[in-house]
Amino acid sequence: MRLIVVRVLGWLVIAHGLLIFVAVMTGLLACARCAAPALTPLERLGKSVFFDQRLSLGGNQSCATCHAPQVGWTGDLPLVNAGPAVYEGSVKGLFGNRKPPTVAYAFTPVLHTRVEDGETLFVGGHFWDGRATGERLGDPIAEQAQGPFVNPVEQALPDSGCVVRRVCSATYVVGLEPRYPGSCSIAWPADVDAVCAQRTGRLQLEPRDRAMSDRAYDHIATAVAAYERSQEVKPFSSKFDRSLAGEVSLTTAEKAGLELFAGRGKCANCHPFDKRPDGQAPLLTDFTFDNLGVPRNPENPWYKASAQNPAGASWVDNGLGAFLATRPEWRGLADANLGKHRVPTLRNVGLRPSDTFVKAYMHNGYFKTLSGLVHFYNTRDMKPVCRESLTEREALAQNCWPAPEVTANVNQDELGNLGLSQAEENAIVTFMSTLSDCYAPDAEPR
Repeated sequence: MRLIVVRVLGWLVIAHGLLIFVAVMTGLLACARCAAPALTPLERLGKSVFFDQRLSLGGNQSCATCHAPQVGWTGDLPLVNAGPAVYEGSVKGLFGNRKPPTVAYAFTPVLHTRVEDGETLFVGGHFWDGRATGERLGDPIAEQAQGPFVNPVEQALPDSGCVVRRVCSATYVVGLEPRYPGSCSIAWPADVDAVCAQRTGRLQLEPRDRAMSDRAYDHIATAVAAYERSQEVKPFSSKFDRSLAGEVSLTTAEKAGLELFAGRGKCANCHPFDKRPDGQAPLLTDFTFDNLGVPRNPENPWYKASAQNPAGASWVDNGLGAFLATRPEWRGLADANLGKHRVPTLRNVGLRPSDTFVKAYMHNGYFKTLSGLVHFYNTRDMKPVCRESLTEREALAQNCWPAPEVTANVNQDELGNLGLSQAEENAIVTFMSTLSDCYAPDAEPR
């Protein structure tokens, strides 16, 4: 069965490679009615890098493979979302361990702490566990952009210099050299292309050339971050935005959902919807970390990736706590943050090509529907505990919830027993549909 699943996923990724251009164009055309101003040269460079499949070992995966515009800059394969939710990398049969988060509305601050009600909270950073802190480049988004290129289970290039080499050989490199002169003036070894075609190895660069390559890699990541912050990726063009501007009105159902979102649903505690202090539109995240008691995703292929995951089925995703344990200055706070993951923005949380398209939610993709996720928030602590091997659909059918993957530090104050009715849950889901970009009044049912 496992072999069949892997083969099916492999064919899906091959098909995905063939169709990604169509998918991207579909998404961009769908957003044409909310097209942003022209991109700056740096943003154009970042966009070219973002969509360049050559920047992977097999030439078959770009950033957009896991962060597609038409679904809110996250994974766009519905069959993958409906099951493992974790996407296959450039190397066939290799998978990561978490679902791809959205890269839109990337205003994440450098990871830092603040004390609130006597508790030390971590704020900022990128990746689900915050490990792209932003300390080195001053920008968590740029640091996150560097990770997948050289991650063996993602784009899988063996050396960051391979990314620089391939960008420097691209037609769009004209966007790099004028801004960062000398970025491509590197004396590459004779075997550079052979090394970059292998899964392991390191380019043998002279110290001067290694330093130049590292600087160029930073510049490339900065360009990707600039694109992810561009108006093309963060247009602030949802119905909710237009209602804040006084251009349209929310329906009665949407208003009821917003009231619950802000009140008894407690959603706004972590996803604030008020305008920011500078008057800008809300980001619907507070950039903190939380353990919501999410069950493990039994379909995650990481549990069977013995070469990459020696713990096998016993592996536990401890999130922020696991990362903090690697940092001496924060190690003492690791236990208090086990199981916590980054609070994502809710913008585009419901954006999809059709009503039947399946998206995955939470860091491990356990939830496949917004209605199921809201029901979990409402009833987590009120239902019997069922087997951890049950999927969301099975748990809903059996009227139970599996135990949290990490039982420490579960948030008991803001979810679990909200006392909402089915109609009130539905209203919250209805409100969240107003957070999708490219809102067009003439496309709404009448």
